[in-house]
Amino acid sequence: MKIPVGILGATGMVGQRFIQLLEDHPWFEVSWLAASERSSGMTYAEAARWKLNTPIPERVAKMRVNDAVPDGTPKVIFAALDASAAKEIEPKFADAGCAVITNSSAFRMHKDVPLVIPEVNGDHFKLIDQQSWHKKNGGYIATNPNCSAIGLVMALAPIHRHFGVEAVFVTTMQAVSGAGYPGVASLDILGNVIPYIAKEEEKLEEETRKLLGELRNGAIQDASFKISAQCNRVAVEDGHTESVSIKLKRIAKEEEILEAWSSFRSRPQDVGLPTAPKRPVIYNSGIDRPQPRLDVNHGNGMSATVGRLRPCNLLDWKFTVLSHNTIRGAAGAAVLNAELLKEDGYFH
Repeated sequence: MKIPVGILGATGMVGQRFIQLLEDHPWFEVSWLAASERSSGMTYAEAARWKLNTPIPERVAKMRVNDAVPDGTPKVIFAALDASAAKEIEPKFADAGCAVITNSSAFRMHKDVPLVIPEVNGDHFKLIDQQSWHKKNGGYIATNPNCSAIGLVMALAPIHRHFGVEAVFVTTMQAVSGAGYPGVASLDILGNVIPYIAKEEEKLEEETRKLLGELRNGAIQDASFKISAQCNRVAVEDGHTESVSIKLKRIAKEEEILEAWSSFRSRPQDVGLPTAPKRPVIYNSGIDRPQPRLDVNHGNGMSATVGRLRPCNLLDWKFTVLSHNTIRGAAGAAVLNAELLKEDGYFH
């Protein structure tokens, strides 16, 4: 029997991705939807302006949208709320005994809230045991990272483990789907680059260090390397591309870095979690790859594609990484987190 799950913020772009990804999931089944007050009482088909390239699942289309309150809800909740709403709403669900697996930034940097990429730092889920809600009734909040941090960290993690990262400089070219719907006005973005995304650079820098940090004595010790980020919105539909330069603690040869990426795998692959890609990091040796149009859907949108590894005249090495911002960078990341949480016994 499948585990019933609910979706907070079900009508937005990430909420739609949750519904798409969960349609035929072997473990989870959508049984409850919630969105803003203006959608309450409508069928999902009436409430949602569906923007994905697959149809709304027929069963979900007929479901009623509820108010965002934890009355009669499933015990597993996927959340796709903006940060201000999440800050108010998500603790109410955790306090009601729900497992809140969220894409929001509201609680990512709280010291007792795990910020997790399952292939990188799944052990950080142990922070859940310290949350007051979990001690009270089993409820908790677990988060996945910012959409630009995920691709960067997936590329950095194998290198950091083998050689140690000392400094990172990253420039992002982020897709318009990352801004939600209606997102960025067409007259602002078409034929243009917008060199500012509110709070994005701060999130990318802070979250990367937490993700690559270590759990010691019940607390996360952030990775100590320096990181500088510049974030840009570009006229691409899906896929965040990042140009990365790194300085290492130990000298690494090109073939050693390529081997670190190609051999990178972790518990999600070892235990066969349904949403886990077989190859979390894929290296494309083409001189002009990766490209969003050609590479964003590798691993069903859950793999990070890396390319253009070459020496850096300022640091040690530089490369390009691409990841799907609304699948691996949002809804897919949360679904994979939920699968690992189930595997680790955090669903009751």
